[in-house]
Amino acid sequence: MVPAQRSRSLVKRPIMLLFAVLLASMAFAMTAVTPAHADDVNTDKYQYVFSGNVKYNDKPLAGVEIDVSGNGYSATVKTDEKGQWSVGVPEKKKYDITLVESTLPKGVIVSQEGNDRLTISEKGATIEAEFGLTDSKSVNFFLGQGVRETVSFFDQFVSRAINGLNFGLMLALAAIGLSLVFGTTGIANFAHAEMVTFGALMALTFSVILVWPIWIAFPLAVILTGVLGWLQDVALWKPLRIRGLSIVQLMIVSIGFSLALRYVFQYFYGGRTYQLPDTGSKKIQLLGPIALSVTDMVSMGISIVMLLLVAYWLQRTKIGKATRAIADNSSLAATSGIDVDRVVRIVWIFGSALAGLSGILWAYFRPGIKWDMGWQILLLIFAAVVLGGLGTAYGALVGSIIVGLLVELSTLWIPSDVKYVGPFVVLIIVLLVRPQGLLGRRERIG
Repeated sequence: MVPAQRSRSLVKRPIMLLFAVLLASMAFAMTAVTPAHADDVNTDKYQYVFSGNVKYNDKPLAGVEIDVSGNGYSATVKTDEKGQWSVGVPEKKKYDITLVESTLPKGVIVSQEGNDRLTISEKGATIEAEFGLTDSKSVNFFLGQGVRETVSFFDQFVSRAINGLNFGLMLALAAIGLSLVFGTTGIANFAHAEMVTFGALMALTFSVILVWPIWIAFPLAVILTGVLGWLQDVALWKPLRIRGLSIVQLMIVSIGFSLALRYVFQYFYGGRTYQLPDTGSKKIQLLGPIALSVTDMVSMGISIVMLLLVAYWLQRTKIGKATRAIADNSSLAATSGIDVDRVVRIVWIFGSALAGLSGILWAYFRPGIKWDMGWQILLLIFAAVVLGGLGTAYGALVGSIIVGLLVELSTLWIPSDVKYVGPFVVLIIVLLVRPQGLLGRRERIG
């Protein structure tokens, strides 16, 4: 083994383990600050406030869970000993207020009488609420006696598995782009999150602000994200590689570049949440417990087609084979006549374009577009890449599917507030057994 390969092998395994631990720590910290068990959430942070009382036979009910979601925002609160709750929201728009019926006393249910805007789902009772002339809105549920309709565990499992698969396929597009860049350059690119955001923002600009047809706006957004990837390599990453910066130095540069891009996005688009056309379409019952909206089905179809094209590109095309050769051994690839710089530049364009497409699909899955939306899933993207095996596109795909399924299925047993912790726990366990990841190649050290 040549010295360069040996040096890379010596640092790769501990970096993977250290990185996995850091990701898990950040995920735990992120979920730890989520106020899930208070009677007052975000009222000091936002101007607009929903509030209410939960009583049964004039007696207040404590510990009843209320979920507030909509416009890319969600929060969970529990009633206090007086049965009261309040939640601050960022925008004066419509929101879904859901009372989780499983947290009510036995034999008590939400009554549908006298409320045309209330719908009952497997989770609970939901009221679509909006503000009037004031900045506050009272939302109350009428309770009564009855038998709560429940959904079987199997039906919940299947439904959430489909959602997890959809999420995993979307995540795979971004993870494969990140993995290809790492495999060919060794850069752990934290600014990849901003490629996800940029794709969504460009789709917003063309389809909502300029009101172009989505069949023009969305492909153009993906193309421009690829162009941004090309500009990054030309103006930043290639000069730094020529200067011989270490992997750690390049990673620090990517963090700084990520922060700079993020606040540029905030400067131009502000801090509010935007929606793409046809967001929130109704779900269609397909087979048994499986219900998907048209947007969900289109999203999954696009993801599957793109992943198949990526596999064909890697296996059958000359550039794809050269990419795999460089990821395996860049020095040997260069001596065999492969133009490494040209292939790396194509990888930057291709990987960024995939991230931009993932951002558009993520905007529908959330739903909503915000200046820091890419950063919100960056940890999951890195988890998928490390879990599957650093530098391997197929490993990134497998890791993304696992992460997506774990995120959605874990809510069957744990609160939804901590559902992002599960993938990181599994990541650490897998890396303790296989430091190279599930599909990563074991490298000889000595």
